[in-house]
Amino acid sequence: MVRVIAVSNPRLAQAFVDYMTTQGIELKVHKTGEAAEIWLADDHHLEQVQHELQQFLIDPLNSRYRAASWQAGNTDADLHYQGFSYLQTLRSKAGPLTLSVMVLCIAVYILMQALGDDRVMYWLSWPQNSSQYLQLWRWVSHAFLHFSLLHITFNLLWWWYLGGPLEKRLGAGKLFVLAVVSAFFSGWAQSLFSGALFGGLSGVVYALMGYCWLSGERAPERGLMLPRGLMVFSVLWLVAGYFDILGMSIANAAHVAGLVLGLLMAFWDTRHRAHNEQ
Repeated sequence: MVRVIAVSNPRLAQAFVDYMTTQGIELKVHKTGEAAEIWLADDHHLEQVQHELQQFLIDPLNSRYRAASWQAGNTDADLHYQGFSYLQTLRSKAGPLTLSVMVLCIAVYILMQALGDDRVMYWLSWPQNSSQYLQLWRWVSHAFLHFSLLHITFNLLWWWYLGGPLEKRLGAGKLFVLAVVSAFFSGWAQSLFSGALFGGLSGVVYALMGYCWLSGERAPERGLMLPRGLMVFSVLWLVAGYFDILGMSIANAAHVAGLVLGLLMAFWDTRHRAHNEQ
C-alpha cells in the first residue's frame, strides 16, 4: 500500500475516497492521532490518484465530490469528531515552533505597550549601524515587532494558518529555515527603502504564502496548499499597499521580498518531482 496524503479534516479525506471509488479506484482512510491518512492499495493507480488529488485540493467543496459521497459513501466510516475548543484547535493545527513564535510575538507586543515602542525597537530592530552588525539577533528579531492589535492579529493568524500545517507536514526544521531566511531577506529589502525602523512578521508570512501555494500547485502530495483565491487576495493586498489605497504604513518591500523568496524555495524543493513527471 502507498500513503497518498495525510489531512487534518477526516470528512474531506472520506469525500476524496468516496469520489475515487466512483472512478473505480479503492482508497482507505486510516485515522492516526491528529491526521486522517489516505492509502492506496494498488500503486499502479498512483499517478491518476495524485492528479485527481490536485484537482480536489483546489476545490474540495465542488458538487461532484458531494454527489460521490451520496453515491458511494460509507455510513459506517470510522470518523470521530470531538467537541469544539479554540485552544484545542489552535494546538492541533500547529507544532511547537509555530506556537512558540506566536507566544514570543505576543510577549514582545505586550512589552511594547508597557515600555513603549522606541525602547523595545532599540533592543530588537534591524541593525541601525555597523556597530550593531555583530548583534546577530537583530537580523531576524525585527519580525517580532508589531505596532497595533490589527497588525499582530493579522500576521499571527496567517502564521498559524500556513506555518502550522507546514511544520506538521515537513517538520520544524523546514519551517525554521524558511522563517529565518525570509526574515533576513525581507528585512534587508525593507531596510533599503525605509531604514532600520520597521517591524512585523509579514515578510515571513508572505514567504509562507508563496511557498505553500506553489508547493500545492507543483506537488500536492506534500500536503501543503493555499487556495488560489487567497493567493490572489494576498497579491491584491500587496498591490494596494504600494498605491497607498489602504491608508496605512505597510512594509511593501518586505512583502515582495518574502513572497519571491517563498516561491523560489518552493520551486527548488519541488524541482525533482517536476523533473520526474517530464
